[in-house]
Amino acid sequence: MSSHFRVRRVDIVVYPGFKSLEAIGPLCVFDYANVHLRKRDLPPAYQVEIAAPQPGAVQSDTLMSLHAGKGLDSGDLPDAAILVGARNIEEAMRHSPAIVDWAAAVAPRIARLAALCSGSFFLAEAGLLDGRRATTHWSVSRLLQQRYPRIDVQADAIYIRQGNLWTSAGVTAGIDLALAMVEEDCGRDLALEVARDMVVYLKRPGGQSQFSMHLNSQTTSHPGIRKTQDWILSNLHQPLAVSDLAAHAAMSLRNFTRVFVRETGSTPQAFVETARVDLVRRLLEDAALPLKTVAARAGFGSDAQLRKVFQRHLGVTPRAYRERFASAGGSGGEG
Repeated sequence: MSSHFRVRRVDIVVYPGFKSLEAIGPLCVFDYANVHLRKRDLPPAYQVEIAAPQPGAVQSDTLMSLHAGKGLDSGDLPDAAILVGARNIEEAMRHSPAIVDWAAAVAPRIARLAALCSGSFFLAEAGLLDGRRATTHWSVSRLLQQRYPRIDVQADAIYIRQGNLWTSAGVTAGIDLALAMVEEDCGRDLALEVARDMVVYLKRPGGQSQFSMHLNSQTTSHPGIRKTQDWILSNLHQPLAVSDLAAHAAMSLRNFTRVFVRETGSTPQAFVETARVDLVRRLLEDAALPLKTVAARAGFGSDAQLRKVFQRHLGVTPRAYRERFASAGGSGGEG
């Protein structure tokens, strides 16, 4: 942990109809961080409070309410403020316009301003995300892009940091974002201890996809395409020409490509490439294999090709990904 220790004030901002898990997840991350610091005979790193446009009990989207001990105050800023999302974000924005005004006022002066899930709409409405990359829950990513075309919406990212502004995908992605803050403040070891306590399998990098290819394939309604997707995922080590995939689906090449795009929203080539990257990511996380072995198992012609494609998808090299997110073992060779 940094030798320049200080307690960081974190406000979790809620409003009527907020998603309860998105508030509780980050709150628990910071609380567990304090618990582990106390075990090391160190003072706590975080002082967490619930804030709202008006102090008092605030009803969530479930049976649970949270008590906001403070109102939004642009003159008394925490070190970090985390805006949670809502199931109906447009209704929430109509009922809580003060959040937009507050975000616009504090953004130039606060060290961290984060929006979880559809909470990104508050930052967007304040004009804070114009010309920046941002993410949100996949179900409202298109709406965010349509309403705020000046934002570069990255619909598939877990979380994105742009200067002092952070945005994340839905629900549990807020835990990933909070863990990233703990890692930056207190070091990787403490963040991993917190993740282990919360039974979070792995701290996901911000650029990682909100979806796995196995989950995506389960949403396909066409039985022939779904069967072919499953076959692809079981045979990524092999060359997978589109003509071979069409033959496996017992369809002409032209019809197979048309139906595949209609059913999945991507071309067969794009599906295969993304599935290979997903496999590489899992191999880097769970096994200390040489990169050439990883490339072969995922069907890449060479480790150089793997590096190029992996960095294009995730924005980091395989070596950097493994060093940050491997669950056990060390680097398995060049990356």
